[in-house]
Amino acid sequence: MVQSGEITHSAENDMRAVVVREFGGIEKAALGEMPKPQPNAGEVLIEVHAVSVNFVDLVMMSGTYQFKPPLPFIPGKLPVGVVTAVGPGVTQFKAGDHALLMAESAGFAEFAVMPENQCIKLPPSLPFEEAASMALVYDTAYFALKDRGRIAPGDNVLILGATGGVGLAAIQLTKAFGGKALAAISSKDKQDIVTAAGADAIIDLSAPDLHESLRQQVFAQTDKQGADIIVDMLGGDIFDAAVRALAWCGRLIVIGFASGRIPSLKMNYVLVKNIEVSGMQISDYRKRRPADMQACFAEIYALHAAGKLKPLPIKAYPVEQFADALRDIRDRKVRGRIVLTMGEDI
Repeated sequence: MVQSGEITHSAENDMRAVVVREFGGIEKAALGEMPKPQPNAGEVLIEVHAVSVNFVDLVMMSGTYQFKPPLPFIPGKLPVGVVTAVGPGVTQFKAGDHALLMAESAGFAEFAVMPENQCIKLPPSLPFEEAASMALVYDTAYFALKDRGRIAPGDNVLILGATGGVGLAAIQLTKAFGGKALAAISSKDKQDIVTAAGADAIIDLSAPDLHESLRQQVFAQTDKQGADIIVDMLGGDIFDAAVRALAWCGRLIVIGFASGRIPSLKMNYVLVKNIEVSGMQISDYRKRRPADMQACFAEIYALHAAGKLKPLPIKAYPVEQFADALRDIRDRKVRGRIVLTMGEDI
C-alpha cells in the first residue's frame, strides 16, 4: 500500500524517506524525498536495509519528545544496513561491512550516516531484520539490568511490561545472566509469548487488589524475599504496587510510563527498606558512553551466537506501509517487534 503524499524517486542525489514536515500524528508524515547524506570526515554511510518501529517514534513525531528535531526530519532509530562509503579518517569500517547506526532519528530512509564511534559492526551472519529487531530493546534491557540493576546470578527479576520489546529482551537477558525472570502481564492471552522468551513465572497484573496481590504473587515466587530487581516500563498504579514487592536492598529501574501516569514515591520507604530507585534513559548512553555501548552490543551478539538469546517475533512491513506499522504500535497490536524494510532485496 502506497501512502498518500509519496514522491517518486527522481534525482540521483536524493533518497526515499519517511518525512515529517509538521509535528503531529501519523498523518503528518509522508513517503517523499530528502537529500542523500554524504559521509564527512570520521563518518560512515550505510544503505539502510531494516529499521525497527518504536513507540518513541510516535512521541518524536508528535513534537513532545525530550528534544525536538528541526523540521523537516526523518524518524526512525538505529537503522541497520551495508556500508557504502566512509569519510576520511575512518579506520574500523569499510564498504561492504554490515553496521548498526546509533542514530536518534533519520532511520526511515534509504541511506543514513553517523560518526564512526556511533556505529556498531554487525556479525555478517546476523539477518538485517533480526538485527533491527534487537536494536533499542536489547541494549535498553542490558543497561537496565547490568549497569543500573547490577544483576548477579540468582537474582529475582520482576519485569513489568514483559510482553513489549524491552520486556521480552529483559526476560532473555535475565536468564542469560543467571537470574530468575518473573514476567508481569496484564492479559493471560499473552502468556505464551513471555513463556517462549524463557520466563520462569507469571505475575498477573489483572488480579484483583493489585496493591496487595502483586506483592503476594512475587513473594510466593521468591521464598518471601521479594524481587532483587524490578524493571519498570509502565509507571502509574503498577509502579506503586511493584515497589512494595522489592526485596531488602532491591533495585527498581524506571524506563518509562506506558500506563500514562508518572508516579511519585515517599522517600521514607526507600530509607526503611534500603532500596534504590533509578532511571535509565538509553539515548544518553549512546551519546555519553559510546565505548560502553560498543561493549554492550558485542556481548549481546556473543550471547545470540551462543544460542542464549532467541529471535523476537518480527512483523516486517515495506517502507511504503510505514503508516500501518506506526498504527500497529499506537494501537498496541504488537506481539514482539515491528520492522520496516527498505527495497525489494531484503
